[in-house]
Amino acid sequence: MAMSGLRDMSVLEEAPLNRQPVQTYVLEHDEAVVNEAIRRELRRGGQVFYLHNNVESISSAANRIHEAIPEARIAIGHGKMNEQELSEVWRQMLAQEVDVLVCTTIIETGVDLPNANTLIIENADCMGLSQLHQLRGRVGRSARRAYAYFTFRRSKVLSEIQQKRLEAIREFTEFGSGFKIAMRDLELRGAGNIMGAQQHGHMESVGYDMYLKLLGEAVSEERGETPKTDSLDCLIDISVDAHIPEDYVESLTLRLDVYRRIADIRSIEDSEDVKDELWDRFGRIPKSVLGLIDIALIRNRAHAMGVYEIRQNDSAILLYVKELKSPAVADLLIALNGKALLNAGAKPFLSVKCTDGAQAIPTLKRIFGLSRK
Repeated sequence: MAMSGLRDMSVLEEAPLNRQPVQTYVLEHDEAVVNEAIRRELRRGGQVFYLHNNVESISSAANRIHEAIPEARIAIGHGKMNEQELSEVWRQMLAQEVDVLVCTTIIETGVDLPNANTLIIENADCMGLSQLHQLRGRVGRSARRAYAYFTFRRSKVLSEIQQKRLEAIREFTEFGSGFKIAMRDLELRGAGNIMGAQQHGHMESVGYDMYLKLLGEAVSEERGETPKTDSLDCLIDISVDAHIPEDYVESLTLRLDVYRRIADIRSIEDSEDVKDELWDRFGRIPKSVLGLIDIALIRNRAHAMGVYEIRQNDSAILLYVKELKSPAVADLLIALNGKALLNAGAKPFLSVKCTDGAQAIPTLKRIFGLSRK
């Protein structure tokens, strides 16, 4: 409701004094890595939360840690223990009589232990995104650097939704990231209807971005306001291969995510960031994807300079402008340095010579000042 403008919302982004972001790792469960993380925390006099979310086998997990690190003082905490037992365990933690607390998600809320600055979670792929973020908040509550290890069973094939959760928890580590994680969780799970009890509403059908756009337009209409026009309202119709091949990004959902990521490009720096990300995730970028990135960049810059449509014919590129006397069009004419013909008819446009279709993208990048020097 806040995102749609129906209610106000404030976001706390400033961290408490001397706090540091939690160093976050997502990896296959490796006993050597886990044991070394525990030993490192013990060497600096700290304490560890080891989350094993299964009461039936939690004692076995504690024994396994004890065998690997016999010097560690280990305690167990879970929801089936009575109040007195849990109180005693927590007293020992506060008194620093325990080095490693092997526990379930019982520590998720209400736990403030500044001396505990390493968190290890088994089977993190089985937990929700907001839950993982909440658990990570149990460490890093002092000026010390804290570490969180989100592990999953070795050789396990994660589902697409599990991969996205773990990618999100690894990506959003800075202070104030809770809101971003909540937004990503909305994208992954969908959102309920604002005026009803249904948990998966229209967002699931039309997608997150379109849902917010339609909702915003409906709210503006009820308020009697003129809906805002799309900031990227520029049609481009030129001869260029611009798409994401299925053999480059096999998953349909991931391809849609990449399309949206490319559509959000606003500057040359944004386009370079997208290219770096695609190279890291999927390998060498095909020419068709580079064309798509260039189109997104040109589309944004063209609209900012008063161009609402770009078309290509046999010998020229036509730039249709909303108003010939606008300052943006004057800047465009200066950038073209007299190398354009002006047609002031019912639908005014600028014509730039381009006889080679393969040169359409380079020509447009030069026109709009997008070529690297």
